[in-house]
Amino acid sequence: MLTFDITPQDHCRRLESFLRTLLPQAPPGYGRKLIKSGAARLNGAIATPDTFLGVHDSVSLKESATLKGLLAEARPLLDILYEDSHMVIVNKPAGLPMHRTAEQEANLVEQGMEYMAWRNTACKLYPVNRLDRGTSGTVILAKSSSSAGLYGRQVKETGLDKLYLALVRGIPDESGIITEPLDGKESETRYTVLAKGSGCSLLAVVPISGRMHQIRRHLEMIGHPVTGDKRYGSQVLPGLTGFALHSFRTALTTPDGDTLVVCAPLRDEFLSLCHRCGIGQDELLAAVGGLARG
Repeated sequence: MLTFDITPQDHCRRLESFLRTLLPQAPPGYGRKLIKSGAARLNGAIATPDTFLGVHDSVSLKESATLKGLLAEARPLLDILYEDSHMVIVNKPAGLPMHRTAEQEANLVEQGMEYMAWRNTACKLYPVNRLDRGTSGTVILAKSSSSAGLYGRQVKETGLDKLYLALVRGIPDESGIITEPLDGKESETRYTVLAKGSGCSLLAVVPISGRMHQIRRHLEMIGHPVTGDKRYGSQVLPGLTGFALHSFRTALTTPDGDTLVVCAPLRDEFLSLCHRCGIGQDELLAAVGGLARG
């Protein structure tokens, strides 16, 4: 058996997604088959593809010539959190724009299509939701215009159930609801303090409405701007790509009527920033793990 210990880099990742990071060139359903057949186990026991992993968990794989041939030496550039025939959900890095800009720099959509072509599953990708350049986390990319329309209607009619993590300046109330109108429209953002550091706090934030830059603007309004968000009340931090806002958990309804919940593990940069601000890693990971499981 091949054994892999789960680190903070994969904390709250789905088991199937973890196998995809190990086997990026495998057919899309290969990891799921390993799990269902018992060839992939979690802590020595049978698990399901959607089981969330936790730091210190152990994933073991039954050795075979096929498996060894597919194991990659490094993680793929595109961090896939979930994939089916309709869409792929990825963990966008902070600082990466969604689309091509005037500077002709790398962008998520083209990066995704290049990855699909490299894997011999070429397709055009259509963003269902968007994140600001400086925000990291879950982005849904549809694999066809019809799938994009299907999920686009869901976003418009019922919205996505999304939860963000934000490292902010200062110590706000333990929880709160911000209802200041934005752009002349009713707006609502809810937050809960998860951990406190030295002059900063880590928040779980849920946007009830969907206004442009809603979380960033609302947190600035209550005097607790997102760390590194120069546009809305903070200062640029040397060495920080983007700002400390992460789209952590997204829930949506699949075409089959099932509820799909996907979490985007925090990247090393975010974890390191929290550590520098006095928030212990064990405390942070425990709080985030509770959010993943609802």
